[in-house]
Amino acid sequence: ELSGNMIDLCPVGALTSKPFRYSARTWELSRRKSVSPHDSTGANLIVQVKNSRVMRVVPFENEAVNECWIADRDRFSYEALNGEDRLTTPMIKQGGQWKSVDWQTALEYVANGLKQISAEHGASSLGALLSPHATLEELHLSVKLMQGLGSNNIDHRLRHAEFPAAEGVRYLGTSIASLSELQSVLVIGSSLRKEHPLFAQRIRQSARKGCVVSSIASAHDDWAMPVAHQFEVPAAQWVQALASVAAAVALEKGIPAPVAVAASDTAVAIAQALMAGERKAILLGNGAAHHAQASSLLALAQWLADQTGASFGYLTEAANTVGAQLVGAQPAPGGLHAGQMLGGALKAVLLLNTEPEFDSAAGAQAVEALGKAQMVVSLNPFKANMAFCDVLLPVSPFSETSGTFVNAEGRAQSFHAVVQPLGETRPAWKVLRVLANMLDVPGFDFTSSEDILQSIAGLTSGAPVQVSPDRLGNRTTAAINLNAHADAPVVAGIYQLDGIVRRAPALQQTADARAAGTPEVAA
Repeated sequence: ELSGNMIDLCPVGALTSKPFRYSARTWELSRRKSVSPHDSTGANLIVQVKNSRVMRVVPFENEAVNECWIADRDRFSYEALNGEDRLTTPMIKQGGQWKSVDWQTALEYVANGLKQISAEHGASSLGALLSPHATLEELHLSVKLMQGLGSNNIDHRLRHAEFPAAEGVRYLGTSIASLSELQSVLVIGSSLRKEHPLFAQRIRQSARKGCVVSSIASAHDDWAMPVAHQFEVPAAQWVQALASVAAAVALEKGIPAPVAVAASDTAVAIAQALMAGERKAILLGNGAAHHAQASSLLALAQWLADQTGASFGYLTEAANTVGAQLVGAQPAPGGLHAGQMLGGALKAVLLLNTEPEFDSAAGAQAVEALGKAQMVVSLNPFKANMAFCDVLLPVSPFSETSGTFVNAEGRAQSFHAVVQPLGETRPAWKVLRVLANMLDVPGFDFTSSEDILQSIAGLTSGAPVQVSPDRLGNRTTAAINLNAHADAPVVAGIYQLDGIVRRAPALQQTADARAAGTPEVAA
């Protein structure tokens, strides 16, 4: 997951990048800064380009974020950007056959379809499923478009099993850099090394300095660091295990526990580690965020943090999970959440940069449910969702558009396009703007992604741009429920996370991809 960094470290150039080897001379490449679109680190990149084609990706040093490292999926996923599966022209399905059309025809078809369905079934029959890998600007315009049409059916939480009302923008709860200086850390529901390789290497730095690492998970793979205390229990028992740690802290401090459970020996050891030292964190992984009892896990983490002085927060799944929350990419009261929309509750669905079959908890069932809708529109860089979509609109991946990602600590990092859009591909924010104008939705007079960013509330001015502290918050008023039924949460494998990594040949040939049984998509 980090092995590609050996290429940069090799002092004599003997270790080289196999996908890049013999494809270009170094002096032929232009170098442009960008930001990783994959996990929530927001790794800074140098994208090297020749003839408007991405040829290589290497790290750009930023001590506060990724230091001088990048994960292998940041380094090698660019292969998908040049793959045969790229969608390069708008397409409409007519009589069961896909036909290429021009942009005007495609957008008029979508606009007329949305108007007709809204008139026949009401605005509540429209909805949008948005990827947390989309840019802040794309997410913001998607939300504005749906709300302008009168629908609150908007969500980015595609792999979640619980959908509580928003209480704050969930985030890491501390800075990324602080993960390198921890004295104690408890990680809940995460395959840390695979899901967040760069966070794992920072915690590994802490472990080498004596940090006590503890975890609660269904299984413990090799984290390449000493894990002092491991609570290995099925996902249905994670709340019970965390409550046991809380009971041990309560016993140690002589105060009432938040819920009445026994404190096991492992729980006592974890509690003692959390109560020692000054720099400590409780981190909820992707499994905890997607858990059917996610609110109970958060409430217990909050109680533990209050009693031990630790920070608490989410590692967060994707490049823009925090940004999606900031712009309100989840349903307002009365709106349908992702689980309901993926269950077939809509007549018209807008899919932004997502493939529900692979990106949602519904999995294959999403294909059947969405196939019953009258109109499904896919905005995607790839030939995706063809089994159930009616319209395919080719939108730019991160390399062909400007935009902003907000990482796990709430840092907003903007970037520019590094190459020209491929074929008839267009940036998604431009597509959404034109579509909104066709639908007579007001407030879409933007001429650049920078204009859109300036219109988004909740960001600080100056450098670095951050989500305003008053918007960030992990505190919850949720009750702790020990008895709810909970299936295993849906968590993407390291090379299943998004459509780009799923289509990168080098990544799909790795042992991790083969072991996870990554769904085959064209490359």
